[in-house]
Amino acid sequence: MNMKFYRKLPIPQEVKSEFPVSAEMAEIKSRRDSEIKAVFDGESDKFLLIIGPCSADAREPVLEYVSRLKRVQEQVADKIIMIPRIYTNKPRTTGDGYKGMLHQPDPDKKPDLYKGIISIRELHMSALRDYGFTCADEMLYPENHRYLSDLLAYVAVGARSVENQQHRLTASGLNIPVGMKNPTGGDLTVMLNAVKAAQHGHTFIYRGWEVESAGNPYAHSILRGYIDFAGKSVSNYHYEDVLKLNELYFYSGLKNPSVIIDTNHNNSGKRYAEQIRIAHEVVSNRRLNPDIKRLVKGLMIESYIEDGKCEPGEHTFGKSITDPCLGWEKTERLIYEIADELDR
Repeated sequence: MNMKFYRKLPIPQEVKSEFPVSAEMAEIKSRRDSEIKAVFDGESDKFLLIIGPCSADAREPVLEYVSRLKRVQEQVADKIIMIPRIYTNKPRTTGDGYKGMLHQPDPDKKPDLYKGIISIRELHMSALRDYGFTCADEMLYPENHRYLSDLLAYVAVGARSVENQQHRLTASGLNIPVGMKNPTGGDLTVMLNAVKAAQHGHTFIYRGWEVESAGNPYAHSILRGYIDFAGKSVSNYHYEDVLKLNELYFYSGLKNPSVIIDTNHNNSGKRYAEQIRIAHEVVSNRRLNPDIKRLVKGLMIESYIEDGKCEPGEHTFGKSITDPCLGWEKTERLIYEIADELDR
């Protein structure tokens, strides 16, 4: 085997014991879980914004961003539930480049997965303890989920992972909403098959245990656009696209039909400023058609403190080092505009 076994890492139970969640934090999480699930099962008509940087690169700018979201959340709480994106694992198409805080708690230093595990837990704990936010993270590595399972409000399964059996099975054992993105090729049946698998119970191997999952009724779809046979970005957030997904859901027998619209990635062609226009179009379409309003539960927006992304060698506080993001001034204005439009 062409691997060097460097050191054995602590299991999640050990890390949770060393960095425990307080009773007050657990109560906040429980309340937030109930509020967010109520959106997916139709008991609440609040709108979800899963919003934040493409990747969490450093503690200080991420928490500064979360503190700004907190101030805005207080102003729009009657209409919007915000779930900050603290994405600590970054998928790479070719395997090259920065893989997220789990791998590199300091992006300028070599990987250190032990420090990474501690860093990502402390970061999510700070968001909960200091700002009252349970956050979203991508489940890039299913076996790592339990390091954060008592902190997260939302999990996304990415376009490259959605066909993977272990991701689907693990999602079936989570008790928070899990969003399944359409694959990079755009096949909606693949996405809905992942949702179906996650909503069913299974018996499987997880972290060396034989486990049985109960099924996750809050597994749902995320539309993020796709790449066609010629390598061109194609969007799938438009009125007709959502109605087509609604029709597929109708015949699927799935529980709690729901979709989150990802405003970046191939929906925007990675032109981050287009997220503003896309967000407005999606909210407008919800007003036009009750079926779309029932199905579309919210938006996923890539946003940080500064517009765009860092160039190689650049280090700017609150500027993405992976995909380009919408800056704070534009983000704040967009959130208030969405809140106003939800009233119309």
